[in-house]
Amino acid sequence: MKVLLYSENQKTFKKSGIGHALLQQKEALEQNGIEVTFNPKDSYDICHINTLLGKSYRFLKKLKKKHIPYVVHGHSTKEDFLNSFKFSNTLLAPWFNRNILRMYNNTKYIITPTTYSKKLISNYGVKAKIYAISNGINLAKYIEQNKYNEEEENAFYKFLNIDKNDKFIIGMGFYFVRKGLIDFIEVARHFPNIKFIWFGKRYPLITSRPIMKAIKNKPDNVILPGYVGMNYKKIAFAKSSLFFFPSYEETEGIVTLEALASKLPLLVRDIGVYDGWLKKDYNCHMGTNNDDFIAEINNILNNSQTEIVNNGYKVVETRDLKIIGQKLKEVYEEVIRENK
Repeated sequence: MKVLLYSENQKTFKKSGIGHALLQQKEALEQNGIEVTFNPKDSYDICHINTLLGKSYRFLKKLKKKHIPYVVHGHSTKEDFLNSFKFSNTLLAPWFNRNILRMYNNTKYIITPTTYSKKLISNYGVKAKIYAISNGINLAKYIEQNKYNEEEENAFYKFLNIDKNDKFIIGMGFYFVRKGLIDFIEVARHFPNIKFIWFGKRYPLITSRPIMKAIKNKPDNVILPGYVGMNYKKIAFAKSSLFFFPSYEETEGIVTLEALASKLPLLVRDIGVYDGWLKKDYNCHMGTNNDDFIAEINNILNNSQTEIVNNGYKVVETRDLKIIGQKLKEVYEEVIRENK
């Protein structure tokens, strides 16, 4: 079997969750002996479409016309588009909703990361068969993450302009209200002796006013270094005191899997996407507002986290890419068989 992993504007999506998921799919499939291509001009047995805008829809129509089997990935929902880019709640929302529904209504098969996102897409009236399959995590990569040398570590601290003895807390994501960046900044005010570092790509032209205001008025202990590669990311996960991700809406949250795989204490907002796999005070910490987050951070910093992080690691063991690749393969085989 050979699979085309399709994404329009790959450079644009490279630093997004979709771009990361695309690479995860490649690794997962190759670990199961499945050949992968990113080139639409290649020959392939089935196409896995990862993006949902105009170019993707035109490509879908070509596949349909040629009777080539395909699945659409439900990375995006109406809910997680809100409170993201500038105008995402007003001018852009109707356009985005039309695009995703057009894609979801023109396929018989959708893969989406969680039972939560599966439920959302079903509630749109979509008639496709929907499979909930995690984006997965390459556990081997995170087992190796503590293997870095002193030179790399020194470069990391120099890049952030912090001291090796500084205690720090990390978060990751685009500069969106939805991601909880404003809450991240506000909570940091209550811990002036701890650095709060938010890694993520910023696009100034489409950054919303509330985010711009929060950045302008942030306390000195908040550091916003932008997007970083795995070389710095692995050190951040290894050296941080905890991963604080107060997002209001996710379809899965790949960064939460990365934190769990790193055996880093995880603090998230108590939202629907985590139902059934993250449990407060068992494999993670949860809060619903900033007062909760402040209390949870104090708890994490002052108490042993060994049992909770070990329980968290068990979650990602079931989402290792080898397992995810097998699940994707089973869906592909079903789609190809039914397409005949």
